[in-house]
Amino acid sequence: MRRHVGTMSEADGEKLERAINGDTAALGELLETHGPEVRGTVAASLSSVWRSSLDADDVMQVTYLEAFLRIRQFSPKGPNSFVAWLQRIAQNNLRDAVRELERVKRPDPRRRAEMPQGDESYFALLDVVGLTTSTPSRQAARGEAATAIEQAVRTLPDDYAQVIRQCDLNGFPVTEVAQTLGRSVGAVHMLRARAHERLREKLGTESRYFSRVS
Repeated sequence: MRRHVGTMSEADGEKLERAINGDTAALGELLETHGPEVRGTVAASLSSVWRSSLDADDVMQVTYLEAFLRIRQFSPKGPNSFVAWLQRIAQNNLRDAVRELERVKRPDPRRRAEMPQGDESYFALLDVVGLTTSTPSRQAARGEAATAIEQAVRTLPDDYAQVIRQCDLNGFPVTEVAQTLGRSVGAVHMLRARAHERLREKLGTESRYFSRVS
């Protein structure tokens, strides 16, 4: 009997269990087996409008990185759940890239042209990730914010840390960052979205200086 697309074999189920328990080689094998199916879905979803700035391989590179970072939190709920999980990660990446590409194409004229400098760039980054200082004095929190963000950024995967430093803290344009990193513009947008997400998680749980914006 032909196995349904996305359904894991018994052997794959065993690999998934090992992957969840920290076996990166097992996860790599699963991604090699099931990644092409997910890539096909991404390629079919990608509008020709954005193919000069983004392709399916860009999406899958960031998707695989997220899979390695989040596999320990994955909870299987059936033979199709791993592929469905990978599909969600990929589609979220694609959505975020397209949203940013659309925003850049139609910039908001109200946005400030100048980038915040020095410690102000750290506060601007807090605004972007949806966090705010919980101390009453912005000036008093300035040093604590910069220190906490620096510590959190250092714990991020290198690609994520580089994008935050170059785009958010140094204010370089995404097109320039893409050239520096050897990535497409769309890939940098995806990396930045995922980097912000992980930074939000780290600052929300590891720092007493920040609280979520309601």
